[in-house]
Amino acid sequence: MLKPILAATAALTMLAAPASAQDYADRELTRGEAKLAKMLDDRVAGEPERCIRTIGSRNLTQIDDTALVYKQGRTIWVNYTRTPESIDSDDIMVIRKFDGSSLCRTDQITTVERFGGFLSGIIFLDDFIPYRLPEDAEG
Repeated sequence: MLKPILAATAALTMLAAPASAQDYADRELTRGEAKLAKMLDDRVAGEPERCIRTIGSRNLTQIDDTALVYKQGRTIWVNYTRTPESIDSDDIMVIRKFDGSSLCRTDQITTVERFGGFLSGIIFLDDFIPYRLPEDAEG
């Protein structure tokens, strides 16, 4: 009796898998994903890097529930992080760098509420992906 039930369950699971994958592919972009896609329009992704050279953090932008973005000349560096749900542009990032002139995936970022100063999240960085305009593009 148990074997037919297990076989039926396995068959239903295999039938449902393609529909789930298709649903994911057809889903609409979140507001953050749409904002990032617009920023990266016409740019080409390069090789990920563990660290990027930074001067301060004034060019570091938080895109809600999506990524951190650092603009540097013609390059936009994107860190999708391991905890995108912790990214909220209403929060203040507190960055603890281990190298004063670089931002690395090992650096520690906590977020605090803008009004109240309470800890609101922890952002775990991943590799930084450079997006550059093609050489023949105007910019």
